[in-house]
Amino acid sequence: MKAVVIEEFGGVEVLKLKDIEEPKPKPNEVIIAVSKTSLNFADIKNRTGKKAKGEFPLILGLDAAGIVVEVGEQVKSISVGQRVIAFPSNGSYTEYVVADEKLVFPIPNNMDMLTAAACPIVSFLSYALLKYLARIQEGESVLIHSASGGVGTTAIQLARIFGAKQIFGSVGNIEKEFIAIDAGADEVFTYENFVREVKERTDGQGVNVILDSVGGTVSEQSMNCLANYGRLIHFGNSSGKPGTFLTNQVHASCRSVLGFSLGTTRKERPEYLKHIADSVIPLISKGDLRIKIGHVFELSEISNAHALMENRMHSGKIIINVNDSIK
Repeated sequence: MKAVVIEEFGGVEVLKLKDIEEPKPKPNEVIIAVSKTSLNFADIKNRTGKKAKGEFPLILGLDAAGIVVEVGEQVKSISVGQRVIAFPSNGSYTEYVVADEKLVFPIPNNMDMLTAAACPIVSFLSYALLKYLARIQEGESVLIHSASGGVGTTAIQLARIFGAKQIFGSVGNIEKEFIAIDAGADEVFTYENFVREVKERTDGQGVNVILDSVGGTVSEQSMNCLANYGRLIHFGNSSGKPGTFLTNQVHASCRSVLGFSLGTTRKERPEYLKHIADSVIPLISKGDLRIKIGHVFELSEISNAHALMENRMHSGKIIINVNDSIK
């Protein structure tokens, strides 16, 4: 089968399309013929060696959409022929992936594979952040950093579905403002001025919920516009720098700083995702939640896809087409 592998960390040139052996399922695993996969920022970190673990050769990619072609002898909930989305065990830039049964989720026939491939990371993550971590309540206000990205635009929509009364976004480049506005944000600011602007629009009180994947000074400044009893959910460090919080920022104000990793959850508490899938997949299939797709590349064009994301020139999800005949 065809797969994109890396045999060393580095730039986009280390991504090589090669022929490798097809995987075989363990008793609790399934094999999926991949229609499409998606590109996530974690793939960039893995390629450059900032995050990846394991031995070479490595296959990157976190999620996939396709059809089940084989199941292990202990698999009970998934059947051959089902259309599914999954979080594969060993990467998804390949024609066939292997995944634990607990990380494979059936999708309805009315969900096309392009939408299916775009949704696993951004929809599962956004739902977990808002519903389970932030415990968002109807009428609350929300600030979403990196609001023009895949998670940002998805979280904006979910915040609206959950009844948020004010939804603000922040972006590194104000030229991306329209993307977040189109997703449903009320107003969008830059990282340089979001504290002042948010406080002005909330009568100095700040917002109830902040979703932060940026880290660094953006995380630190976020505490200056988080309301009493507010929740700051930290789930990434795309700036490459950690932020610092002080204990006196949370005590008397009754504010919370919570951390979350979808990757850790997939490994340590995979059963947690079943509840999310049961809620998110119907929202997508009914059209209530729309995943913005900005770019589609062929598997042979994976280097160009990585370059686009690494240079932050993309908007919405980047999809990699593996086998267009799989519907």
